[in-house]
Amino acid sequence: MNTYWKVSVAVWDTAYSFDRLFTYTSFESVCVGCRVAVPFGFNNSKRVGMVLEAEETSGELDASVKPVIFVMDKEPLLNDEQLQLVHWLKEMTFCTYSDAIRAILPAGMQVELCQKAEISPNIAEISLSDEEKSLLCFLQAAKSQRSFDRLLQAEGNADKQRIIDSLFEKKALQMTDYARQKVGNSGIKMIRLTGEYDALSKICRITPKQKKLIELLKEQPVLSEKEACYLCGITGSVVTSAVKSGIVERYTGDLFRDIPDIEKTRDASDIRLSDEQTPVFEKISEAVRSRTPHCFLLHGVTGSGKTSVFLKLIDETIRMGRQVIMLVPEIALTPQVVKEFCSLFGQQVTVIHSELSLGQRADAYKRIKNGDVKIVIGTRSAVFAPAENLGLIIVDEEGERAYKSDSSPRYHAIEVAKKRCRTNNCTLLLASATPSVESYYYAKKGVYTLLEMKKRYADMPLPEVSVVDMNEERLLGNDTEFSDELMIALKENLKAGEQSILLLNRRGYHTIISCCDCNKPVYCPNCSVPMTYHKVNNSLMCHYCGHTEEMTESCRFCGGTRMRKMGFGTQTLEESLEKALPEARILRMDADTTMSRYAYEEKFSAFARGEYDIMAGTQMIGKGLNFPNVTLVGVLSVDKALFAGDFRSYERTFSLITQVVGRGGRGDKKGRAVLQTFMPEHYVLRLAAMQNYEEFYREEITLRRALVFPPICDICVIGFVGVSENVTAAAAQYAAQCIEELVRQTGFEKPLRVLGPMPFSYGKISGKYRYRLILKCKNTKEYRDLVREILNAVYSRREFAKIHIYADMNGDIGV
Repeated sequence: MNTYWKVSVAVWDTAYSFDRLFTYTSFESVCVGCRVAVPFGFNNSKRVGMVLEAEETSGELDASVKPVIFVMDKEPLLNDEQLQLVHWLKEMTFCTYSDAIRAILPAGMQVELCQKAEISPNIAEISLSDEEKSLLCFLQAAKSQRSFDRLLQAEGNADKQRIIDSLFEKKALQMTDYARQKVGNSGIKMIRLTGEYDALSKICRITPKQKKLIELLKEQPVLSEKEACYLCGITGSVVTSAVKSGIVERYTGDLFRDIPDIEKTRDASDIRLSDEQTPVFEKISEAVRSRTPHCFLLHGVTGSGKTSVFLKLIDETIRMGRQVIMLVPEIALTPQVVKEFCSLFGQQVTVIHSELSLGQRADAYKRIKNGDVKIVIGTRSAVFAPAENLGLIIVDEEGERAYKSDSSPRYHAIEVAKKRCRTNNCTLLLASATPSVESYYYAKKGVYTLLEMKKRYADMPLPEVSVVDMNEERLLGNDTEFSDELMIALKENLKAGEQSILLLNRRGYHTIISCCDCNKPVYCPNCSVPMTYHKVNNSLMCHYCGHTEEMTESCRFCGGTRMRKMGFGTQTLEESLEKALPEARILRMDADTTMSRYAYEEKFSAFARGEYDIMAGTQMIGKGLNFPNVTLVGVLSVDKALFAGDFRSYERTFSLITQVVGRGGRGDKKGRAVLQTFMPEHYVLRLAAMQNYEEFYREEITLRRALVFPPICDICVIGFVGVSENVTAAAAQYAAQCIEELVRQTGFEKPLRVLGPMPFSYGKISGKYRYRLILKCKNTKEYRDLVREILNAVYSRREFAKIHIYADMNGDIGV
């Protein structure tokens, strides 16, 4: 009687319509949560999979069930809670099993199947010729697999190839499958000129783009490849060709596998809570001690001391022997948070975010799983940290869109956090000066417990905000980016030795280049998006697909040569400041100046040390940062954000203004802010200037009730993406027809509203057309089953085989 394992495997990279658990047999002991290699499909291609169900059985083998090729892991990679999360993600986000598993496992721990040649263990029994024995001796002497493989390269030598083929025919050599883990180099790709570049440049053909690269590397000998490509307006292929020519060489810089050590310098007992902070701390710590799942919403004004409450709660939680996850929305916030937490908790802290190398993320994962660290700080993906004794999850700035994933699985970190709190019987703390309308709605209904801190720590006043009407500035002849009031305030701050922050949520130099004859802007060839001019590299860039081209001299629509540059971005802002305030030291913070891994930490630390007078940047400087010497904040232009085409645009604009204004006056000096706008009477801008969240919420929830938007209902966006616009539109239209038929056939009785099909606001991105359907309904099992039926119905049609279709239960309806 045969004893074997019957396993259900989630196979990597299956199509959504074909994604399910597949049954295999294994004579090797295998646990749930282990990876296996399996044959898949009609051609039995080798795939990686993960065992999600396993049962030891005996009896006759079913010949129709395929066997596992080999088991990769001796111990399960995923624990019971993580396995539950895999099934939960598939159910709630309409992803495949493999997408769910990849979201939970760090990229550095994922594997790929490979083959390698090996000498047969039965080699002594095989008869070989003298030539074959000679080659075999060299192979046996090889000190590494790389040397072994190099010996098997014939490189055009027909006699050697004949010997190699003969060894394989006689089975003296055999191919063996193995799994290679994808832990990459933890360094940064750097480039520099070689010592021979001067001589080679005289004999090699140098292209104009390579010449630009050489000139840049002469000026700046140390540059990352990514920065060099941006500054020269070139792609990586230009660098690669320069490397092949011997003019440029690549090397790896800053090889860090561990987070830099920060010594513990103080104790949590040193933190003194105010009369307003103390009851908030006591209420939450009571819930942590009770070990029952509970969700709190902490609404505290900017500067009210929410971080101090976090630190005291974390200290109490780890004293109980439990672990803590703290989420922050931006990578930019991580260095400052980590520095503060490490000064209190030392090596009990680790970090997870996308700017870490594969190796660093894999190391952090193992340390958390082993229980070596108690506190995990990170961005959205840190919510999956393998903490097995969770006591508290904190989500700072909980209303931020950054907590929502825009790729499969399309989860929201707060929903995952809720699921984990229910599983671990722990406490969830959502905190913000500007909570999401949904969270505040649930708090008002009693689903969450609402806690409030309405005063700044030490009774410091909120910054005084003055709203400047830029229409009047234009009438008075001021056509610069700065109102007279803001420029006077900047000069006063410089004179007083105090720092300023200026927010302009647009990268680049000019935001639109258009033709004076036909008035059409210069569009990206891959997207339906106008390109942005970057003066640093004298190039036009698409901020969606990354396409770069030299500044155009003529219109591609009408051939006109009169091109008009309009709008201004952070590069223009920096240049204008340098002209208006030549004595000021200016720090620009945007995606173009923070390309390297440690750019955020280095630049923010320099600003904190007083090495700069003015920090100008995009929204990355708007939230969560604490610089005591900042007493002036200027908001230059946010009007456009009000009309972003999304029902959350008012909420996001209010939040951004409120948060950036709150960066001022956080020390012992009073703060002030200047809000420049062409719409001074708009209620969102007026309430943001007053920092009046309650009134804004009342206005916004009334609007959402009238228009039936979340939290009054749930929204699902079904997206269709394809190379052919006609086929993509047809797929969307067919899905709309399927909804009508399925509702009629299944007797679906819940209120359901369907909008579309229609193109997205940007109907083409990266060369692919995008259409959507918007469904409004309550998120129930019946509703999700209906959406699943729609997806499968469209996927079943052969003409839509090349269309990518997805469903997003937390989808934005804007861009």
